[in-house]
Amino acid sequence: MVDGALLLVDALEGPLAQTKFVVAKALARGVRPILLLNKVDREAVTEERCEEVESELFDLFAALGADDEQLDFKTLYASAREGVCTSSFQKTRQLLADKAKGKMDSGESGMGELINAVIQNTPSPTGDPEAGFSMLVSMIERDVFLGRLCTGRVSSGRVRVGDKIKAMTCVGGGETKEVGKVTKIFTREGLTKIPIEEAVAGDIICLAGIPEATVTDTIASMEAEKPQDSNPIDPPTIKMSFGVNDSPLVGKEGTHVTGSKLLDRLLAEAESNVSINVVHENDSLEVHGRGELQLGVLIETMRREGYEMSVSPPRVLYRDDENGKKLEPIEEVLIELEEQHCGSVIEALSFRKGELVDMQPGAGEGNRTRLTFHCPSRGLIGYRGVLATMTSGSAILHRSFHQYDRFKGNMDKVRKGVLVSMASGPATGHALAALEPRGILFVDPATEIYPGMIIGENSKQGDMEVNPCKGKKLTNVRSKTADEQVKLSPPKRMTLEEAMGYVQEGEMIEVTPQSIRLRKTTLNSSERSREARAAKKG
Repeated sequence: MVDGALLLVDALEGPLAQTKFVVAKALARGVRPILLLNKVDREAVTEERCEEVESELFDLFAALGADDEQLDFKTLYASAREGVCTSSFQKTRQLLADKAKGKMDSGESGMGELINAVIQNTPSPTGDPEAGFSMLVSMIERDVFLGRLCTGRVSSGRVRVGDKIKAMTCVGGGETKEVGKVTKIFTREGLTKIPIEEAVAGDIICLAGIPEATVTDTIASMEAEKPQDSNPIDPPTIKMSFGVNDSPLVGKEGTHVTGSKLLDRLLAEAESNVSINVVHENDSLEVHGRGELQLGVLIETMRREGYEMSVSPPRVLYRDDENGKKLEPIEEVLIELEEQHCGSVIEALSFRKGELVDMQPGAGEGNRTRLTFHCPSRGLIGYRGVLATMTSGSAILHRSFHQYDRFKGNMDKVRKGVLVSMASGPATGHALAALEPRGILFVDPATEIYPGMIIGENSKQGDMEVNPCKGKKLTNVRSKTADEQVKLSPPKRMTLEEAMGYVQEGEMIEVTPQSIRLRKTTLNSSERSREARAAKKG
């Protein structure tokens, strides 16, 4: 659907991890990008620094397999905030200085050169309106009345409402996936959808009538024999199991608590989000995504909509190569931080099987150090919160999928045991005061507790069953310390992202609109003991 691309890069920071991701997609499609260096109005930005950024981007393009035409990209210099853009660094700075003094000529201001560059460097759409209809699906969305809407640009031919069409996959020799009839055609003016009766080659349209078609599929006339070439969607790397909330506190905070509503909401998400896959087998719901952050956003959105659910710890999606060896997803991690934190961050990621591939002192904003790692996806689960703690929140982290590579081996266990409740009822200050020396507490007095709920972290290895609901016995005997006030340290409040990185196998996260609780998968203590003995024997 795209014939041109505008690559917007900070003139001081240069290309980052997400820059590599989007540029790789554009170059693979044969697009010739236009480079726009923004924020040249900063005092720290010099002409030499802009040349360094251009050189870095040239090397990045070459490493990603760009051809000679793509390597000959046009460069513009701009300050979007001031509304100035030219093809010369010196001219842009001069216009910015004139504007600050109120002397800038209105004919030289604005984004005219940017518009002209887009027109000159972007080819016009090609396609024969008289040929057979063909369109590559670039985006999908869901309409409550029409079902799935497929968006793309008509590559050839024309299509009318009522035409019979088919969807072909980009794999498997272009086999027909589905046959249907066009029920609606929309075009856009700004953000408004406008229904039309006919579309021709070059038009960008939304089309209804093919409910199973997805991104990278080709929608074409019945006479078409093969699909259009397309790049496959990046594979998901993380999976989580979703289930109904079966704790004793179910239904007290949320409005959507049944499995059918949970399934419908997840399927609706998969309708418009191609990077989410929902696997429904028997009573289990497994959701695949591109990292725990994406799945965390989905869970947070659902809890704000009134859903209650229980979710498992994130697990990595492994693969096997042609020789049967185990492969795992590797991500490229880029971190910008202060120099004094470099040693501790490198050490922490090395424990998580990360490999330092590049270190650039002074490359980040404010002379910060930029570190680049290749790290397994499982090693990055819960790491964002750890990094924020180690660097006092000053570090910036970017991550993107790199490749599948050989399995790096088991990781060292970094978490100790937990404190598990064996009683139900409100927690008491008397009981929590006795438990506080045992570890770190997650709950306050008067918090509703149930058996199997995790109320804290044990200071030693192994889980410990405790009674946080035990009250103080009343007697007629006076004592000096009878009415002594209980003073507790503030409990550790876990966010959803922290909880996803904290829980381990055999544990779950109970998510409700108002609370995030940690619990054991099996709430009954006797059943957990039997499962542990069976696991040792097996």
